[in-house]
Amino acid sequence: MSSSEQYKRQIMNDLAQGNVESLEDAPTNTAQEYENFDDFAQRSSASERRQLFGRSLHPDKISPSQMEPELQKAIAQIKPNERDDVAHAFLKHFKQRGLSDRSLEQQLGLSTHHASRMSAEDVSKLASFAYHSHPDIFQEVLTEQPGIIKFLSNPVVAAVLGVAAAKWLGSHRK
Repeated sequence: MSSSEQYKRQIMNDLAQGNVESLEDAPTNTAQEYENFDDFAQRSSASERRQLFGRSLHPDKISPSQMEPELQKAIAQIKPNERDDVAHAFLKHFKQRGLSDRSLEQQLGLSTHHASRMSAEDVSKLASFAYHSHPDIFQEVLTEQPGIIKFLSNPVVAAVLGVAAAKWLGSHRK
């Protein structure tokens, strides 16, 4: 196991156990406590995820050069049906901004403009484009499809998410 994977695992374990002593603004009483990130992803509200990801996942906090390779690895690890859902979500939000799936196919060099036929590489290109050029779309898609987050391994990414997630994962203090 790489050191970044160990670091991420330790952060998530600490957070799952409610160890947030070192964080400023940690809640003292939350209505909802989560066992781990999967529990958070399944039971949290879209509003909670939007707030968490909006503060943490932005090019001002994590540079695109750090985030893009992580996105490629993460998207390659999600299940094909989840990858299709992510691709559909990105294309839906881009379409609302006036960017057609065909123009994105050409602009980004995608193998297809059909979300259900996209490869992990195609979805990674969509995610990277959103992160760099439309961070609000990137954050909204992760709000809708939070499963990608658990596959991000870069220590900087894990640390930023860990600090933000601690605000939502419970109030137990050791």
